[in-house]
Amino acid sequence: MNDSSDPVIEVEGLIKHFGEVVALDGIDLAVERGTVFGLLGPNGAGKTTVVRILTTILSHDGGTARVLGIDVDDQPQAVRERIGLAGQYAAVDENLTGRENLRMVGQLTHLPRATSNQRADELLERFGLTHAADRPARTYSGGMRRRLDLGAALVHRPPVLFLDEPTTGLDPASRNDLWVVIQELVADGTTVLLTTQYLEEADRLADLIAVIDGGRKIAQGTSAELKATLGATIVEILVTDHAESIRAQGLLAPVGTVETDGGTIKVNIGAGARGVLDVARILEQNELVPDTFTVREPTLDDVFLSLTGHRAEEAREEARQEASDRAGDDDHQPTRPMAQEGVA
Repeated sequence: MNDSSDPVIEVEGLIKHFGEVVALDGIDLAVERGTVFGLLGPNGAGKTTVVRILTTILSHDGGTARVLGIDVDDQPQAVRERIGLAGQYAAVDENLTGRENLRMVGQLTHLPRATSNQRADELLERFGLTHAADRPARTYSGGMRRRLDLGAALVHRPPVLFLDEPTTGLDPASRNDLWVVIQELVADGTTVLLTTQYLEEADRLADLIAVIDGGRKIAQGTSAELKATLGATIVEILVTDHAESIRAQGLLAPVGTVETDGGTIKVNIGAGARGVLDVARILEQNELVPDTFTVREPTLDDVFLSLTGHRAEEAREEARQEASDRAGDDDHQPTRPMAQEGVA
């Protein structure tokens, strides 16, 4: 077991190939105890590959990966006994009840029967599932199934929890409920590595965020630090007339970085209030009257677009389409592959 001051999760120069495809190309990560570390990136960036290596589902081709000071290659069983894993799809047995699912995981993780039964009852209450405890999981809503899956990952009280896009496909209310649960777990001392394509999720939950793309880490920092890299203020102007929009872009180029999305012109300025006044003055002097004029601070979506060339919503749509296209692929089916060896 590592010292309490050491990182709980350590990744150094991690490399993984799938044939000719380089999935990970020398990634370094360090996750401190009792924090949420967010892995952010577009579909196919390598987020899930990192999680699968750290949870011993995949082997790596280079570098090192340690959880609680334990090398995932040298002592995979010891790692499995100390972690929890909840993936993109609820890995529950649909024919068992919620209570039976949790008790089964307790038995697979070698807990005494009485302890398994007690933990099942505790987790059903904690996740608001007591009323449905004796119903088959196939009757659960998507949010209920996801909460049950997270409960199953916590049966053996793991100090480290891996969440691979845990709120994908959930409605906003269910997503918010799960966020509250994750925050409670961290408050109790659990260390969480979270992969996500939801910028709001990373903004709300993650103490530190690493942005990865093409198997490489391209940025890291707190949410505030990442936003600060884009400048202090963003001015968004809607000009529906195409000719006027082109003219506005040229006039505003000296003020800051100009990007367009349809008729919307986004000007990233670093001069704060003075820059906003400059934009307004240029428009007025040139008799350009925009349909809308909005001033806002940078968001993680701006960071995501700047670093990866994709908007987060586009990345999520790609992920949903890929999941749909591969619905029959075993690699995308809900599984709990390590349960018999100690992973819940």
